[in-house]
Amino acid sequence: MHVAALWRYPVKSLAGEQLQQAAVTTDGLHGDRLVHVRGPRGPLTGRTRPGLLTLPASTGADGVPRVAGHPWNTPAAATLIRQRAGDTAELRAYAGPERFDIGNLLVATDGAVARFGHDVRRLRPNLLLGGVPGDAEATWPGHALITGDAVIGLHSLRMRCNVTTIDPDTGHQDLDVFRRLRRDFGGELALNAWVIHPGIIRVGDSVRLTATTATPHHLGGWIVGAPYPRAIA
Repeated sequence: MHVAALWRYPVKSLAGEQLQQAAVTTDGLHGDRLVHVRGPRGPLTGRTRPGLLTLPASTGADGVPRVAGHPWNTPAAATLIRQRAGDTAELRAYAGPERFDIGNLLVATDGAVARFGHDVRRLRPNLLLGGVPGDAEATWPGHALITGDAVIGLHSLRMRCNVTTIDPDTGHQDLDVFRRLRRDFGGELALNAWVIHPGIIRVGDSVRLTATTATPHHLGGWIVGAPYPRAIA
């Protein structure tokens, strides 16, 4: 088993950037989801603003998240966000744990993705593991992955939402994707995960599955469209 691909999402709900290596910290993959879109009442995501999902985000050489090449805190980026998410949408930086939907990592496996039969980017994982039989990931919650110095805990299977129905290139919606997820996977695909021990992960690194008694310190994020549970800067 090995690391087949890595993704980071500098701006929550925007398209991700593929990496060859990444640092994982106890706060997840370094640089992941440092900026998010918000409306007057709270955070907005691709679940209710699917136009965000095809808008590219990246990390500049200075470490600043960018929207279609523009630093996130510039008028050009703000205009692009309003075009996709509405006139009252704006970008905000926030590095608290609530910015993650469940755990601070999402792990997919190539066998399950092959059964899924669609672009893995619809699942928005941080890690894609190669060399995994199709049904294996369903037995992994309660275990951990060891790759290099990093140890990643596996909490549960991810219950999928309507984001999976959006083509990551065209933005076209195909509701049959969601129907198939419900029929063939019970709606659950890929693994909610968190970082037990930090380290560097590289594409091609070997990965070992092991038992663990570790538990995450925080699970669960904002309720999309609802007021923030506490003020953010």
